[in-house]
Amino acid sequence: MAKNKTPEKDNSSASKATSGRSKKKGGNPIGSFIQFLRSDQGQQVMALTLIALSLASAISFVSHFFSGYQDQSLLEGGGEAPKNWLGAAGAWISQLFVSRGFGLLAILIPAYTALWGFALLESNHFAFVWKLFKHVLFATLWGSAFLGFLSFMIWGAPSLLGGGFGWYINEMSFFVIGKVGMAFLLVAVFMIYLVVQFNVQLPYLSKWLGKVAEEEIPQTRDQHSSVPVTTAPLTAETIETDNLESEDPEEEEEEGYEGEFSVTNLQEKPEEDGLHLDPSLPSPDQIPEISTYRDGEVPFEFAVADVNTDEKLPFEEGSPDGDNIMLVEEDKYEKIIPDQSQETLEEDEILAEEWALYDPTLDLRDYQYPTIDLLMARESNTSREVNRAELEENKNKIVQTLMHYKIDIQSIKATIGPTVTLYEIVPAPGVRISKIRNLEDDIALSLSALGIRIIAPIPGKGTIGIEIPNSNPEIVAMRSVMGTEKFRDTKAEIPLLLGRTISNEVYIADLTKMPHLLIAGATGQGKSVGINGILTSILYKKHPSQVKLVLIDPKKVELNLYAKLEKHFLAKLESFEDPIITDTKQVIHVLNSLCIEMDSRYDLLKVAGTRNLKDYNEKFIARKLNPRKGHRFLPHIVLVIDEFADLMMTAGKEIETPIARLAQLARAIGIHLILATQRPSVNVITGTIKANFPARISFRVTSKIDSRTILDTGGADQLIGRGDLLLSTGSDIVRIQNAFVDTPEVEKVVDFIANQRGYPEAYILPEVPTEQDDDDDDDDADFGGYDPMFKEAARLVVRHQQGSTSLIQRRMKLGYNRAGRIMDQLERAGIVGSFSGSKAREVLVHDEISLEQILSRID
Repeated sequence: MAKNKTPEKDNSSASKATSGRSKKKGGNPIGSFIQFLRSDQGQQVMALTLIALSLASAISFVSHFFSGYQDQSLLEGGGEAPKNWLGAAGAWISQLFVSRGFGLLAILIPAYTALWGFALLESNHFAFVWKLFKHVLFATLWGSAFLGFLSFMIWGAPSLLGGGFGWYINEMSFFVIGKVGMAFLLVAVFMIYLVVQFNVQLPYLSKWLGKVAEEEIPQTRDQHSSVPVTTAPLTAETIETDNLESEDPEEEEEEGYEGEFSVTNLQEKPEEDGLHLDPSLPSPDQIPEISTYRDGEVPFEFAVADVNTDEKLPFEEGSPDGDNIMLVEEDKYEKIIPDQSQETLEEDEILAEEWALYDPTLDLRDYQYPTIDLLMARESNTSREVNRAELEENKNKIVQTLMHYKIDIQSIKATIGPTVTLYEIVPAPGVRISKIRNLEDDIALSLSALGIRIIAPIPGKGTIGIEIPNSNPEIVAMRSVMGTEKFRDTKAEIPLLLGRTISNEVYIADLTKMPHLLIAGATGQGKSVGINGILTSILYKKHPSQVKLVLIDPKKVELNLYAKLEKHFLAKLESFEDPIITDTKQVIHVLNSLCIEMDSRYDLLKVAGTRNLKDYNEKFIARKLNPRKGHRFLPHIVLVIDEFADLMMTAGKEIETPIARLAQLARAIGIHLILATQRPSVNVITGTIKANFPARISFRVTSKIDSRTILDTGGADQLIGRGDLLLSTGSDIVRIQNAFVDTPEVEKVVDFIANQRGYPEAYILPEVPTEQDDDDDDDDADFGGYDPMFKEAARLVVRHQQGSTSLIQRRMKLGYNRAGRIMDQLERAGIVGSFSGSKAREVLVHDEISLEQILSRID
């Protein structure tokens, strides 16, 4: 039997040797060497090499102090044998670093190199050695200069104490600032180094400054002793506020599983003012000692976030918040009290004094907000019970995979979300994050799961996150998140209810702070549902007078159900019949119209002396702006494009230019863009557009290239679909399970609003002059005399006492060019004044009787 086994072993060993030689021939030697250096064995070899070199250098440096002058002849070409203990190599190295270098302080170089070697050998203490570098560098340079100064002062010639560097620095400094100046310079540099690096206080200087300050302060108080000082009394309310800030938040525990698992209640609580500590954090006396585990017995805890199903909304009938009517608080704006010392008051101040605060919601005073009953109450498809076996199995597989690659960890914590569980790993000291980040595919293979995403490190925490999809994902219903207290009490101007994070916290974004949003996602991954959720959250929180929607739907079927809101929330051009824009030519007109609206709003802000829409509307509500001068309440305008890629393919630059203008300039005047596309390629999301969209949402995409295009990083290709998204706000990336709202639910909300009384028409956007308008103007206008519509326009201007081209264009339904020519004819007839920039022209005729006399002379 033994004889039979021997040939087999020989054959196997021969085959292995042959395969090894074939791999060596075909492989990359440089890559293999680099891979060897990165391994633990290679790091040990590097550590031993550094220690050996540092020890040899130290020996040669010490020997140089005894035989340095004798060995100098060897370097100058002499024939004498070197006396250095390490021969010619030691003589050359010591001559370079000691005689020509830093002298006695050169011994710090091999000492610091040895520290690096020991740090590599122990696989830790890198931070300490690296922090020590600046101190070693300063000691070497400053010490060499100081010893060179002593050599100058004592012997007047260079010596081995300071080396060549110290001698050269002092020789140059003596010529520039002299010996006394060099002494002061050395002392000053040393003191500055102590103050900067070690925060050393200068006692005598600080005491002297303190005495001077004590002498000056009483004199200053005596000079102002006649000024009375009033102190507010300390009330019970202030005492309670102070006590609230000092109290620790209460911890609430739920019944968990027996054993080593601890379940922490992360139920959403109302946010309060002030600084609060996380209840889950241990107190300083409860923090355990750090220890490293290699045998798989890693401490493991998980937190289950409870879903708050409070479905009470302020929009329900009979709620204590009122009868569904938005009222302006009386003390929201300070009342305007005219100054009686002035001789005359401006017209705007008189108007503000005579009238109460303007309320834009009074046009639809009976408007009722949608109730939460319109949304469907969906039962969770999982019982919310923690599957301990699944968590334990995933934990063990993660630990085994990391231990297989010799990565030590201290503890693991699991936070269970609706669709994804986040495992937070605390690595052992000295473990490189890149090692764990590169194991993403290996962990996914061991867990047999798709959508593994590694966050290394988690922003704001000293942990590494591994996101693993749950075996039974849960649907986050829109009703469950809309009924929370966080959404009811949100202060966002345009709230976007996106869903729940991994820790089951309701995530609400403010569109006005984004200020534009870019959405990408492959077909069937929840992009259209996400847009419906965004629009639904706006309809639930905003009054029709506060927000207007411009909906563009090239697919013609996604946003069509919002057409019933034409007289409530929609904005369009007056010449368009359909409020939902689907034709590409109409899209170009709408985008150019929004650019005109943007320029017009900026003119109003300029005249009003405000910088943004919020300040302008507050000033208008307080009646500090005169409507007779063209001022009006300006609602927010939200432009939604469901499929942006189709428009870029058909229109190209005609679409990109106005989109880029709006993205760059429209933030301050309340125009916000939401663009959605299936494939975020660079020819669709160009650099000009992408630069002005810091907020981006990505559902699952097909490739890493698409993920980097939309988010500037990977991860979107690892999502699990069905509403799983990543939100990038420029600083960090948040993973959210999007709230699900079905089409029948949206139809109920839309019907509820559409059945109420609305405005007479949709919000009309300014018309855009076209070639067809120019042709019509040429046919209807008489360039030798006055326009046929001249008299009607004159009566309109005099009746409203407003010389505005937009007024003629809007009321008489004319093109922009023709309305402008009529305004010029009115100026020539003496009815209005000359052009005055962004302001409306002054009307020179104040009554219709005088106007008829002027018109009769024109006839």
